[in-house]
Amino acid sequence: MNLYLNGEFLPLDQGRVSVEDRGFQFGDGVYEVVRVYRGKPFRLDKHLARLEQSVKGIEIPMPEPAAKIAEACLKLVEGLTEAQIYLQVTRGTAPRVHAFPHEIRPTFVAYARAVTPHAPDRVYSLKTVVDDRWGRCHLKTICLLPNILGKQRAIEAKCDEGLFVRDGLVTEGTSSNAFFVRDGALLTHPSDNKILNGVTREAVLEIARQQGVRVRFQPVPIAEAMAAQEAFVTGTLTEIMPAVSIDGKPVGKGVAGPVTLKLRSAFKELTAKECT
Repeated sequence: MNLYLNGEFLPLDQGRVSVEDRGFQFGDGVYEVVRVYRGKPFRLDKHLARLEQSVKGIEIPMPEPAAKIAEACLKLVEGLTEAQIYLQVTRGTAPRVHAFPHEIRPTFVAYARAVTPHAPDRVYSLKTVVDDRWGRCHLKTICLLPNILGKQRAIEAKCDEGLFVRDGLVTEGTSSNAFFVRDGALLTHPSDNKILNGVTREAVLEIARQQGVRVRFQPVPIAEAMAAQEAFVTGTLTEIMPAVSIDGKPVGKGVAGPVTLKLRSAFKELTAKECT
């Protein structure tokens, strides 16, 4: 497996980054994950646009033009069918001080690896965790400790995903966006600084509009989330995953619901259409 590091293609085991890289020492960087279907990246342009938004948000220049990064991604997935691409930009290497010099070169790395598609009957159980992240969650930074700890609490509770709750309101999952279904309508948090507006989330909203499914953008109280008729989470690797329980209590009938399954089927058709 190869990687793309600062403009060069190298075998993965030959990649080298300085111990004084600010991503290593401070978590000073951003990232993206892109799903590949049938050898083609899904909505790579959307991911690169968000990467550009994220680097701008923390005052790092784009390491390369988006078109060049896209070319590198296509080369990395050669020979792969179902895969993911990981891209990361850090501020670069400099002596360790909190304030950053402006003249250093960003460190950019990308690599791809194969993934195994989810079983069609796969479902998730969710565990609520406290959302104590910083106030700029719309930027996809590599500072993921709250997400990691929240996910770990979920796994330790024999669940699949953590569900962030702030002041009694659901924001999103520890590695996903969250949706709830009430009376045929989707409820999901507004696209603001409290969540990462996922590429898969945007695709789901697009599908919902096309199919006439109403969407209400609002913070959802945890009690209302647990009383929903259906729930699901979305993400690049998660895709659309039915959530059948929250904190051990069934959501609706405790099975994947009709709205969720309808959207998941349409999403599968969308990826087949765009990645052929």
